[in-house]
Amino acid sequence: MGNRFICMKKKDGGKDNNGSKSKRMGRGSQRKLLSAEEEFLHRQALSMAIQQHQLSQRFDGSMSRRIGSTSSRRRTLSDPFSNGKQLPDFLENIKYKKVVLIHGEGFGAWCWYKTISQLEEAGLFPTALDLTGSGIDLTDTNSVTTLEDYSRPLINYLENIPRDEKCYLLQVILVSHSSGGACISYALEHFPEKISKAVFLCATMVSDGQRPFDVFAEELGSAELFMKESKFLIYGNGRDKPPTGFMFEKQQMKGLYFNQSPGKDVALAMVSMRPIPLGPIMEKLSLTPENYGKGRRFYIQTLEDHALSPDVQEKLVRENPPEGVFKIKGSDHCPFFSKPQSLHKILLEIAQIP
Repeated sequence: MGNRFICMKKKDGGKDNNGSKSKRMGRGSQRKLLSAEEEFLHRQALSMAIQQHQLSQRFDGSMSRRIGSTSSRRRTLSDPFSNGKQLPDFLENIKYKKVVLIHGEGFGAWCWYKTISQLEEAGLFPTALDLTGSGIDLTDTNSVTTLEDYSRPLINYLENIPRDEKCYLLQVILVSHSSGGACISYALEHFPEKISKAVFLCATMVSDGQRPFDVFAEELGSAELFMKESKFLIYGNGRDKPPTGFMFEKQQMKGLYFNQSPGKDVALAMVSMRPIPLGPIMEKLSLTPENYGKGRRFYIQTLEDHALSPDVQEKLVRENPPEGVFKIKGSDHCPFFSKPQSLHKILLEIAQIP
């Protein structure tokens, strides 16, 4: 139906000799440099998460809801390649270079730290947003009752997209993860002229009249049963009132989301995950052919996913066909952790599609 992206390991070389030994040493040095860079990025992301944790009792609402680069090599729009390198040829084929990253349930902008760094290295301009009650936006999740409330940071961002010097409206590429798919579906319906492409990363690409929760029914059971019996529910307004949110236990999160992710990234997630507001994922979306139906949608499937199984993802693209489908072999529900390079290549490929 679409494109398939599967990483393949390179085959080992032949017998040892001085030339091959020298190459191996070169590759080893390169791996060490890459490892050191990844370690640096991870330390910054972890520091950010710990700072968020420490601010949880004294947040005054003044901190930015957006996270740009976690890299010391951050670039500006006026000087996208401050290191003096020429613009890669493929960028000439990309009309819209602004990429807005939307996290899934319980996550925050912090989860995109590898993706942000890689997209910036490629010359694109990524921005990761914290949805309401997520990441460093410490709005009480018990007060987030609608999808519009939850998506407010994205709505504000799209409302403020400017026009260029010729008064043409600038457009962005939206990338959503997991239940964040409902947020960009909402955006496609209300701001279709501001979105060039919408990418659903193992996400809830719902149809008209469907709830985001319905996509997870195979793993979590029916919405009605979940609301009655789940031990993960949060009753922010008291036990005599309907539940307001939920949060999985750490061991369950590890099994559902991070079954292929590196230990360091799992540790980062364990100190950063937030409770999930229940109202937004229980809300039925109203999507029309005139707005949502005209949007350019792309879906990325994750083939070792325990939270949203490959069969469920296949059903989503079959019932609500996007323009293109990509697959990442060996990825859990969080490819930005488990398969960041594979995800990066697919995002670049989608960005280049005319």
